[in-house]
Amino acid sequence: MEGRGGVVNKSMPPPPPNPIAQVQTLFKELENGFRTWLAKQSLPVEAAVVTATSAAQGAAIGTFMGTLTPDVSPPLQPALNPQAIASLKQAQALAYGPLVQARNFAVMIGVNAGISCIMKRVRGVEDVQTSMVAAFGSGAMFSLVSGMGGPNQAANVITSGLFFALVQGGIFKLGQNFSQPPAEDMFYARARCMLTSLGLQNYDKNFKNGLLTDSPLPLLTDSALREVKILPGPRLLILDHIQRDPELSKERR
Repeated sequence: MEGRGGVVNKSMPPPPPNPIAQVQTLFKELENGFRTWLAKQSLPVEAAVVTATSAAQGAAIGTFMGTLTPDVSPPLQPALNPQAIASLKQAQALAYGPLVQARNFAVMIGVNAGISCIMKRVRGVEDVQTSMVAAFGSGAMFSLVSGMGGPNQAANVITSGLFFALVQGGIFKLGQNFSQPPAEDMFYARARCMLTSLGLQNYDKNFKNGLLTDSPLPLLTDSALREVKILPGPRLLILDHIQRDPELSKERR
């Protein structure tokens, strides 16, 4: 603030706290605390808690889905043959009202989460086998509670479980393919980390085009960087970083 006698400096008051950010931070702390507590429990307790919480989430999803879809559950006509009745039940399995949908999704998601929890604790790994076994159990239970069995309920339970397992396994493998970097990127891990720390990640392609992998990284020179068309300023930053880095300097000697 400027007055007649000169400039008067007044400290600005701190901005008010963001209530949304505070709620998000509190929720994250509660979630981390809950996961820490759950990891210390025995297998039966952890499986029961995970199944119950996941079932509650599934019930909420099913209730919401049930409000969006019409309830098409008219009484079945006795004149229909058993195969037609079974087909009609399958078509109606995902088109009931909110309460039935809540039950179906609660069982499906709760069983999936519970089996996954047990498999991960016993096997110590979360892989495609764990995912497919959990999906088979959830599909089988969904078939039972939704009334999709028809005249041959046992066969339909197995078929539904296998269908769920194949779909879940395919999704798991697809997610792995998208989440894992290409195999060749493993040879540029240190180079990419260096470029990112210097704010020069846009030169990642230059390193790959010149085959400047992690192995020759300590041997980089100005002429080598010039060959892959890196500008003078970034070249100086890269060479200075290599010179200052203790590990790279040791490998250079």
